[in-house]
Amino acid sequence: MKNVPLRITDGLFVTDYFTRTPRKLSPFRSFASIELFHFHIPEDTVIAVWNLITFKEQGGTFGDQCPDRSITVYFRSGAPSVINPLHTHFPRDTAVPGSFALTLTWTLPNRTTGVFNVTSPLPGDWFLAAHLPKDEGKISVKGLYEECQYLFQPQLIVQRLVNIAVLYPGHVTEQSMAPHNRSCLYKVFVPSYTSRVLVEVLRCRGAEGCPLWLRVRAKAPPLHNSTTLDCREHTPCQLAQDLPFWQHWYYVLVEKHPGVPGTVSFQVTVQLTDCSRPSLARPPFLPSSASMNMPHSFGSAGGLALGDSPPPTSPNDTKHPAPIPVTSHAGERCWPVRPTLRNELDTFSVHFYIFFGPNVSVPPDRPAVFVINLLPVLDSGGVLNLELRLNVSSLCGENVTVFGCLNHEVPLTSSDNTSVTCETESLAGFLLSVNATASLSRLRIPYPQTGSWYLSLRSLCATEHGFEPCTNVTAEVYLRAYLSPCINDCGIYGQCKLLRTNNYLYAACECKAGWNGWGCTDNAEAFSYGFQLLSTLLLCLSNVMFVPPVAIAVRSHYLLEAAVYIFTMFFSTFYHACDQPGIVVFCIMEYDVLQFCDFLGSLMSVWVTVIAMARLQPIVKQVLYLLGAMLLSMALQMDRHGLWNLLGPSLFALGIMAVAWTARTIRRRHCYPPTWKRWAFYLCPGALIAAAAVLLYAFVETEENYFYIHSIWHLLIAGSVGFLLPPRAKPSRRLGPLPRRKGCGYQLCVNEQEELGLVDPAVASINSICTS
Repeated sequence: MKNVPLRITDGLFVTDYFTRTPRKLSPFRSFASIELFHFHIPEDTVIAVWNLITFKEQGGTFGDQCPDRSITVYFRSGAPSVINPLHTHFPRDTAVPGSFALTLTWTLPNRTTGVFNVTSPLPGDWFLAAHLPKDEGKISVKGLYEECQYLFQPQLIVQRLVNIAVLYPGHVTEQSMAPHNRSCLYKVFVPSYTSRVLVEVLRCRGAEGCPLWLRVRAKAPPLHNSTTLDCREHTPCQLAQDLPFWQHWYYVLVEKHPGVPGTVSFQVTVQLTDCSRPSLARPPFLPSSASMNMPHSFGSAGGLALGDSPPPTSPNDTKHPAPIPVTSHAGERCWPVRPTLRNELDTFSVHFYIFFGPNVSVPPDRPAVFVINLLPVLDSGGVLNLELRLNVSSLCGENVTVFGCLNHEVPLTSSDNTSVTCETESLAGFLLSVNATASLSRLRIPYPQTGSWYLSLRSLCATEHGFEPCTNVTAEVYLRAYLSPCINDCGIYGQCKLLRTNNYLYAACECKAGWNGWGCTDNAEAFSYGFQLLSTLLLCLSNVMFVPPVAIAVRSHYLLEAAVYIFTMFFSTFYHACDQPGIVVFCIMEYDVLQFCDFLGSLMSVWVTVIAMARLQPIVKQVLYLLGAMLLSMALQMDRHGLWNLLGPSLFALGIMAVAWTARTIRRRHCYPPTWKRWAFYLCPGALIAAAAVLLYAFVETEENYFYIHSIWHLLIAGSVGFLLPPRAKPSRRLGPLPRRKGCGYQLCVNEQEELGLVDPAVASINSICTS
């Protein structure tokens, strides 16, 4: 956003500085992957400067070797930006508010800085959203290599003007502009139910007539493109604002033409037209700020002495229905504004109920107006939904169309029957319409601005000459207004996530199965049902490859190992059946339980296979199995996706196997395993298959090829187990000598076969007594 600055009147400026903690940026996939920053700009700010700092890190040091990736930053006032960098389709009936975008490029190897200036920014909440470009979706193993991190830190510097002169409606303020001054700035507060603001410059005297520009803007000091009037060309010098924003400050800038010598003196006055009395202006002296709904921080009194106090007047009775203006000045009328009841069900789940609703009557001679109040900050992170449904039976056969205008901060109803619009020069709204042909109309506004939203309903009859007011036909409309976290709860191919940045909450959809868009409704890259079924079957049925290793283990009397393989096959099958992104999903347990058991079974399969290859003593092997199960469970509970969860147990088991094989080789003075066939047909193929599986898992697997690469991983791992599992241990043919028992100075000779339980003691021969 680039605005031409205007020189504001000389005064006291205060500079404020705000900063945020650096955060790691992620590639864009959905709004859930962006980093959101929340700032607050105070009132009377004349300039705001964002300093956007980005730097790279890799392994705790500067990432000079990291590639340059562009960073996109979005700015919006009042609510987070609704962004669409992938150019996907929005759901039907969705209004997309605009925002400003800025792309940062790298000027140094590991650091870059961008600046974003806003002259006279709107006060209140501002939101920044930043992300990296979309990547190829590679699935990387955590800890395999040092990842490049891109950190983003925004800083805000604002300069605001203090003690701005305040104009009171009906009160004349005198001003003399010295030769060295270029402008004078004022502000006036516009209360609710004001239909017009009229600013006038009186008794202007200068060297060249009245060499002044008059500029007016709502909420912030005027810019070069604000509503402007040249007082030299217009007499009297009056500038009017119809349908002003309610409960906001309006800023008046009186600027001198360049090159005008001498002092210019003038008077400024403001007239506010009350909607309830359109022919009358508000009284020149108003009650206190509490009665006027005015903020307590006024600034200077714009020529009104502190000792002067306006005469007391009775405040308006707010219990009566509040009126609203009509755009036609000749026939301005007031219509009551019906409030809505706010019912909070959950976070971003709010229903707005209409008294004596939800069916509302729209009479032919006047509009029906409703107000929806959204709380500051709390409600801007959801979706504002509006639904109109026309009761066709109430039309009595007439060609009636009910138009609805939804506007922010001020209601808009037009008396022009030839054209129906919800926009003016200073207002922009949303138009809805229902009739007998199209009896349903919806509107969704993601991340709406907070404050008051006004809905004006009006019924018109279609004729050959356009729309005209109906006669004796009162249309009945079903009205539903509510706040939801996401659009249609993101559908069946998305998940609505509640996100938080510092103390600000917002919701966003995270799509799956190739669906995209703000509500996961864009199916341009969506997976078909057949593709989802195929991927599920591949990931699940590939685990059947563990059946041959189970059969080999049982045949070789490795029963504990066979139990581990069955455990792995079972939970891997049902974990992948539950982990699918589409609608082909089947979960027998909670997802977290299935994932834990799948990871544990995979690591235990590697552990017991390598320990079995070491051919340890049974008691030692059983202790290692139990110890491995406990340590692996602990490690998986700490971090399931870490590299050392897979690499650590594997290396430790390989170390045990290497020590056992080396000890046998030294004792037997022969290479172990002793036969070349074992090496050529079992160990080498099994090791190559396992290595290929690890390489696919670590370097080839991406989100697009996950379903078949991971299925190949299942096949390779199960196949390697079948090759690497050692054969059944052969029983020893020679029995070692048993210890001899001694008694009474003699050594008894014991039948060794009897001790082993191989013969019946009753028929065994008794050996002779051997002398010691």
